[in-house]
Amino acid sequence: MTWLVRQRAQWGQASVEKMLGALPVIAGFCSRLRIRELVDAACPVRDTAELTHGQVIEVLVANRLTSPAPLVHVQDWARGWAVSEAFGVEPGLLNDDRIGRALDAIAPHLDQVAGSVGLAAIEAFGIDVARLHWDMTSISLHGDYDDAEPGYARPRFGHPKDRRPDLKQVQAGIAVSSDGAIPVFHRAYDGAAGEVGQVIGAMQGLQKLAGPQQMLMIGDSKLISYANLAAMDGASVSFIAPASKLYVSAETLAGLDPATAQAVDYVAARDAGKPADRRGVWHVREDVMTLAGPRKKDPVLRLRRVFVHSSARAQAAEAARAKKLARARDDLARLERGLGSRHYPDEPAVADRITAIGRTRRVNAYLSAETGTDPDTGKPTLSWHFDQQTLDAEAATDGWYALLTNLPAEAADAEQVLRHYKGQEAVERRYQAFKGPLAVTSLYLKNNRRISALITVICLALLIFCLIERQVRQALAARGQAKVDGLYAGRPAVPTGKLVLDALAGIRLIPGTGQSPPTIPQPTDLQLDLLDLLDIDPRDLR
Repeated sequence: MTWLVRQRAQWGQASVEKMLGALPVIAGFCSRLRIRELVDAACPVRDTAELTHGQVIEVLVANRLTSPAPLVHVQDWARGWAVSEAFGVEPGLLNDDRIGRALDAIAPHLDQVAGSVGLAAIEAFGIDVARLHWDMTSISLHGDYDDAEPGYARPRFGHPKDRRPDLKQVQAGIAVSSDGAIPVFHRAYDGAAGEVGQVIGAMQGLQKLAGPQQMLMIGDSKLISYANLAAMDGASVSFIAPASKLYVSAETLAGLDPATAQAVDYVAARDAGKPADRRGVWHVREDVMTLAGPRKKDPVLRLRRVFVHSSARAQAAEAARAKKLARARDDLARLERGLGSRHYPDEPAVADRITAIGRTRRVNAYLSAETGTDPDTGKPTLSWHFDQQTLDAEAATDGWYALLTNLPAEAADAEQVLRHYKGQEAVERRYQAFKGPLAVTSLYLKNNRRISALITVICLALLIFCLIERQVRQALAARGQAKVDGLYAGRPAVPTGKLVLDALAGIRLIPGTGQSPPTIPQPTDLQLDLLDLLDIDPRDLR
C-alpha cells in the first residue's frame, strides 16, 4: 500500500503575471482609428498633465471590451491587466476623479469625436457606407437625475425596451453599415424623445459620413412620416422602411393573395441550416402609393410600395393568436365557474374581470361579452363569444407587411428591396452586443453629461468589437475558409467579436524588470491563429 504524505503549503511572493488578453489587439485598432489623436485634438489638456483625455478614453474603451465592470473599479482592473505595457498608462493615474474629468471634457465634443472616428474607420478599414441601417434603443438608469444639464441626453421616463418602466432612461441611436454591420455612427437622445423625430438629424449626420455618393437609409416603421420621407427625398437620400397600419391599412393587407405574388429565392438566416421543404417561403408584389403632407401646399410623395408575404411569419401569427385565444377561453371559463362567488359577487366585478382578461390576453378586438343579473337568484350572468368575422379579417393579414421606398425600380426590383431591408437585423444584433458582451444594461453615473460621454465610449468599444469580427472573417475568406478551428468549445465556428475576445482572454504577460523586457508565455495555437488573422503581434507593445 502506498501512503501519500500530506504537505503543508507555504506563503510565497505575489504572482507578477498580468492579464494581457486582447489588449494588444484593442490598442492596435485604437491606433488605426486614431482615437487618442482625435480626442486630444477636440479637447486638449495642459502640457503639465500626466495623462491626456485621449489616453483615458482609450483605456476606458479597452475596459469595456475586456472587463466591463462599473467605472469605480477601473483602477483595480488596470493594475491586474497589462494596461501600462499595452497603452503606456500607469494604473495609479486612473482614479475615479480622472475618469470623471475625461468624460466631462469630451461631453461637449461628442458629435465631433463620433464623426471623426467614424470617418477614420471608413478610411482605415475601407468600409462601404452606401447602405446604412438605423435604429434606436433605450438604456435604463439608476438615479433621479432631477437636475439634468441642458445640452445632453436628459434621463426621462419613456417606453423602455428592457421593460423597466420604473427606471428613467436615455436612448441611443446607431447606424451600421451593410458591409460587416459596422456601427459607424451613434448619437444619444433624451429618454422621452420620439424616434420619429430623430430621423432627419440622423440622416444629415449619415450624409456627412457617406460623402457625395448616393446613400440608402434603412430603418424600422419609425422612419416613416411625411416630414421624414419628404426630407430624405429632397436630400436625394434613398430609403426603405416598413409601413405601419397608419399608412397601409389592415384591409389593404387582407385583400392580398400570395398566389398572385412573385415567389422569391430568399432564405432567412434562421432557415439557413434547414432542409428546403422546411424553410419559409417568401412572395413579393408591388404597386405605387401616394402620401400627402399635412398642408395643402406640401408636394404629394409618390412611393413604391412592396408587399411582402412570409409563410413563417404567417404560421407564427396563427400560432400566437391560437395561444392567446386558448388562454382567454380558460380565463373566461374560470370566471363563469366563479359567478356569484366572493370574487365575483355582482355584475361590476364580472365586468372588471372581463376588461382585465381582454387587456392581458390581448383579445379585446374580437371578444364580445354581455353581463347581467339573474332576477331569481341575484347572481351575475355572463355570455361571451369571439367574433369570427373579426378573427377571419385578422387572419387574412397574417404574414403580410408593406415596405415603402423611393428607390427606382432599375436600382432595385421588389426582391432586392426585400433583401436590402432584411439586413436590418444587423442593427438588432449589434444592440445585443451593446447590452450583452459590453454589459450595458443599467447605468448609474453622477450626471447626464457623463452618461452621454459614456455612451460614446461604449459605442467606440462596439465599433472595435465589430471591426475585430469583420477583419477575422475577411482574413478567413482570403484563405477560402469561413470558420476558425477550435473557436467554440474546441469545435470550428464562424468568428464573432465575443468568441474572438474570449479566446484571446487567457494570454498573460510577465512584466519586465530592469533591462529585461516583458515576457509573454507562449499563446495557444488558437490564439496565435487569431492574432495572425488580425495581423497583430502582441510582442509589439507601446
